[in-house]
Amino acid sequence: MPLTVAVQMDPIERINVASDSTFALMLEAKGRGHKLLVYTPDRLSMLDGKVVATMREAEVRDIVGDHVTLGEPRRIELADMDVVLMRQDPPFDLAYITATHLLERVHPKSFVVNDPASVRNAPEKIFVTEFPQLMPPTLITRDKAEIEAFRKEHGEIVMKPLHGHGGASVFKVAREDANFGSLYDLFATTFKEAWVVQRFLPQVVKGDKRIVLVDGVAEGAVNRVPQANDIRSNMVRGGAAEAAKLSRREQEICETIGPALKERGLLFVGIDVIDGWLTEINVTCPTGIRAIRKTGGPDLAVTIWDAIEERVRK
Repeated sequence: MPLTVAVQMDPIERINVASDSTFALMLEAKGRGHKLLVYTPDRLSMLDGKVVATMREAEVRDIVGDHVTLGEPRRIELADMDVVLMRQDPPFDLAYITATHLLERVHPKSFVVNDPASVRNAPEKIFVTEFPQLMPPTLITRDKAEIEAFRKEHGEIVMKPLHGHGGASVFKVAREDANFGSLYDLFATTFKEAWVVQRFLPQVVKGDKRIVLVDGVAEGAVNRVPQANDIRSNMVRGGAAEAAKLSRREQEICETIGPALKERGLLFVGIDVIDGWLTEINVTCPTGIRAIRKTGGPDLAVTIWDAIEERVRK
């Protein structure tokens, strides 16, 4: 039956429709006859325990430069929605955390994807550490001495902010690197949280595989190859998308983490795997739907909506 779907997202007028996973989900929802409304996180409020947002009805179409027509703003209770898609981009900061608390008030009566409490409690670079046997050596710290000891043991390392996203502020550091002191000072001044330090994986030059899991099951993948002279394979940083299939090791990774994702209500998840090592579990605003489709893989918007509709029916 038709559903009323609210999408909490960044301004829809500014998205890149050719690559945006949220837009792919909206197009599939429209094709199924669902009603779409959009709002930005700053329009989310709670009054006397009731969660409301100023929303606009959205008519979407897959046309670059003419992808949406928006209706007039209306103040609507989220409890009146059948489904809420929490799809704004990180950073995973206090504003993001606050939004999860508000959405938790309406879930599961209004089915929120992903479960807001689990999104809050499973930030991608920490949740992944529950599976150390699948990861490269990883340190989370602000302690310079700990980083220096880790670098001495593992040689080349990668440093990145714990709650960073999109490949921003990811640095490779050599075992003997004259820039390390300055880089440490820069991180200490810029980021209040701890940092992630991992052993550098040289095979990243061959790609960083994004695997999408739906309700705990691997459903598709794309290999993202970094540009020359860059270790970051994120497509927003210029990474090139290639068709990909799962290796036996990658299937084992998905089978290991899948039950934990399903148990936590993390219905749409994207994991990153480099050379058979799990580096991140992305739960806040996973991407990759359109890239997988464009490189010959399945249309995962269909798979995701099948799973959402099944949950709503139950």
